[in-house]
Amino acid sequence: MTRLAIVLITTDQLRADALGCYGQQAVATPHLDALAAESTVFNQAMTASPYCMPSRSTIMTGRYPRNHRAYSNFRDLRLSPDAPNLYNTMSSLGYHVTHVGKCHYAPVPYASTRPDQTQPYDEFRDYYLSLGIDDLDLQDDKQVSVWFRDDYAEELDRAGHLEAYRRAVWDKESAKVFTFPGPSEWHPDAWVGRKACERIAASDPTVPQFFWISISGPHFPFDPPEEYLDRVDLQAMGAPRVFGELEDPQRIHYRSLHGADASWIESGSNDRYIPEYWQRLRHHYFANVALIDDQIGRIRTALSERFGDDVMIIFTPDHGEMLGNHGMWGKGHCFYTDVMRVPLLVRSPGVTASRSDDLVSLVDLFPTMVCAAGGDPGPQVDGIDLLGGKRGHELVFSEAEGMTVVTDGRYKLVTIHARQGRWTELFDLAEDPDELTDISGLARTAEIQRDLEAAIAGAMIDTTLP
Repeated sequence: MTRLAIVLITTDQLRADALGCYGQQAVATPHLDALAAESTVFNQAMTASPYCMPSRSTIMTGRYPRNHRAYSNFRDLRLSPDAPNLYNTMSSLGYHVTHVGKCHYAPVPYASTRPDQTQPYDEFRDYYLSLGIDDLDLQDDKQVSVWFRDDYAEELDRAGHLEAYRRAVWDKESAKVFTFPGPSEWHPDAWVGRKACERIAASDPTVPQFFWISISGPHFPFDPPEEYLDRVDLQAMGAPRVFGELEDPQRIHYRSLHGADASWIESGSNDRYIPEYWQRLRHHYFANVALIDDQIGRIRTALSERFGDDVMIIFTPDHGEMLGNHGMWGKGHCFYTDVMRVPLLVRSPGVTASRSDDLVSLVDLFPTMVCAAGGDPGPQVDGIDLLGGKRGHELVFSEAEGMTVVTDGRYKLVTIHARQGRWTELFDLAEDPDELTDISGLARTAEIQRDLEAAIAGAMIDTTLP
């Protein structure tokens, strides 16, 4: 019997409502919509963290950040090569493991970046390989590729475009919104698409294949090739939804909106953040989405030519993006649905296409792929096999340094402990989908808040005092 090729395609900072199959109309995404038409489309999929490294480590392990311990983008809390992860587990099941694109399983050394130099990156590449990757084409984030010499940076330099891209990334006047300063085929997302197709075409048909194709966009900088801007319908794109509730200093993201601490979230109060800026940012974001959709089309063609129908494809990002809503862009320490809800498409031969409202999480990707490969994900995972018949979770969590979010799909409880202070907010997502009104501490929601707080406490006790 032919064993499935298993393909995980991830993007970075992609909102669920950025795709046509989730109702978006600003830019066409025909290739992702076609994939959705063959997939189980999850309407209520949640990220396990609003930060890249914790979320990606969850995808790698099927465990929440509290359990895999890589809970921060900024602390060196790497996964151990000796512990089970997606790469070494798939390898143990007989799969050849290929990764193309972004890894980010170690914190970026931001303090050592230089505007005039792209520095060596061998130590990071060697660490990634130690986790169980057989073949690696590394493009470890758009900004990282101009700060550090990954595989993409090497090729971009030889093609004569690295210096111009580095200047654009470091240009403070652009505020992270510009068009890619080179041919579109050399954009990092296009490079990942091209390399993925090459790896698929060259793969050994006698060996089961696992591919993780990890696209860096539409994560900032918002940098589409200029020709993609024409694909965006500006009227359908609309303006950010800004409600004014964050003028209250007691709200968690008052500091984000007013720039009290730049580490709180990537956004903040700035005289650039006027309607024209938000329109330009959103325009570029959706143009980046169109570029990604083109890569999905090329990858699917390559997969069909190599494997026919014997391929499982999972598509999702690590988290979403604020995109100007509530007056913010970015995602860090952010609990809004803009960031927490992610698109999730699971295409598997013999599984009828459908839409699911089950409450699921990115912790479920590891067990789903391991089970599809014929393996046992083990008792240590927090996730479930999405194709195994279980109807989602009663609760899902999202975690980061000093932050826990828990939701039952209707109510969402946020707790943050940071040097700026301690906060709790509770939302009724059915009555208040824009998350404007904090209902924590009210008599009418006391029982709900108590139960969600007990769930967080129980989860932490299970982790620290098993």
